[in-house]
Parts: sequence; structure tokens; C-alpha cells
Amino acid sequence: MKRMSALRVLFSFVMVSLLLGGCSTLPRTGPDTQPPLRQYGEFVQPDRKYLLQVDDPIEGWNRGMYRFNYYFDKFIYLPIVNTYEFILPDYVEKRISNFVDNVYEFNNFTNNLLQLKFKETGITLSRFAINTTVGVAGLWDPASEWGLHRKTEDFGQTLGHYGVGHGPYLVLPILGPSNLRDTFGLVTDAAAFTYLGPPAWVDEEDVTTVFNVVTAIDKRHRVPFRYYESGSPFEYENIRMLYTKKREVDIKK
Repeated sequence: MKRMSALRVLFSFVMVSLLLGGCSTLPRTGPDTQPPLRQYGEFVQPDRKYLLQVDDPIEGWNRGMYRFNYYFDKFIYLPIVNTYEFILPDYVEKRISNFVDNVYEFNNFTNNLLQLKFKETGITLSRFAINTTVGVAGLWDPASEWGLHRKTEDFGQTLGHYGVGHGPYLVLPILGPSNLRDTFGLVTDAAAFTYLGPPAWVDEEDVTTVFNVVTAIDKRHRVPFRYYESGSPFEYENIRMLYTKKREVDIKK
């Protein structure tokens, strides 16, 4: 019996050692992670077309901005979001998210209309009317419960709908992955929202400022992504590919 006990202890020790050794070899990534030795460009032939090839002519700038976003996220953005989540119960957070989504139905309405998607335009207008009234200023979302689901569109998608290519890949400060077309679309949406949308209807600078701050916190609160937690040294490339592919799917839907 003693011999069997000793064997069990020895077996347990070996297994724990192997597990700890395996854990220690898991990839650790961060803003100072060196690029892989085998670069993507070594395997891409310029005379061949690949399933998804992203144009990234200012990759050095983009990688630097990606690192900046990591530090901003870690030391400024996420601490604010964590405080927000700590103070407010989930129920209140959901009401705020619904309110923000309802206000931004303006962008969905204008871009669905610009794309001549009249059914989606009608649904968006109906959603805004129902949620603003029955949903008490958009704090609740009865429209979704009644089968009128959100038809999200932006001006980048509108440009893509009419055949405008995505252009070179860009990493924007704080906002993250984008491209030339979507960046132009983002600026256009922001200008239309500010000068033609709800902020112009309210015409109260303090209210608009508070709304913009709450919107920024709410949007980051709803995004589970955390920089350098994928464990992959190819995180930058993966994000670039996934963003580009997602936008292609968004435009085709």
C-alpha cells in the first residue's frame, strides 16, 4: 500500500510539473512583442490573388497607433468603463444602451434611405417612433419584441453599397480599426448627426457633451475585446483581416 501511495505521489508530481511547464510555454504578447520571424510578405506572391489581401501601406504608423490604443485603453478608457460598471447596476446600463441606440437611429435612417432600402428605412422610423413613445425615450426596446429589429447602417456601408472600395487600412486613435472609406464615412456620419440630427434638435451644448461622454463609455462597455489578450503574435494581422472581412459582410447584407 505504501508503495502504491508513493507511486501516486510521484505520478501526481510529474503531471503537475508537465502542466506547469506547458503553461509556461504559452505565448505572451504585449505592445513590445517582436513580429514573428516568418513574415506574411515572404509568402505572398504579387502576381497572385488571395482570398483576402488587405492593403496596409502605412503599417508602421498603424502598428504604432495600435500600441497607443493599448496604453490609452489600459490606463484611461478601461478604468473609466470599469468604474461605470462598478457604480451602475446591469439594469441601468441596459437602459442607457437602449437610449443611445435609439438616438443613433438617426444615422440608420439616413443611410438606409441613401441606399434606397425603403423597407429598412420604414422599420427604422417605426422603431424610433415606438421606442421613443412606448419605450419611454428609448430606455426600453419594445420594437424589437414586436419583430422590428434594428437595421444598422453607416455612411461607410453606404459608400460600399455604391461600389466604393475600402482603400488602405487605417488604425485610428482610440477608435481602432478602420480604412480610408470608413474613416470618411465616420466623419460624415458624425457631421450629419451633429448638425442635422438630435444634437441640433436639442441645441444645448452641455446636454450634447454629456451625451457624447456617456455614449463613448457605453460603446466601450459593450465591446469585450481587450488588446493583447489573444495570445497570438499575429494579433495585429488577425484584427486587420477580421475587420476588413466583417465590413465586406456588412455591406453585402
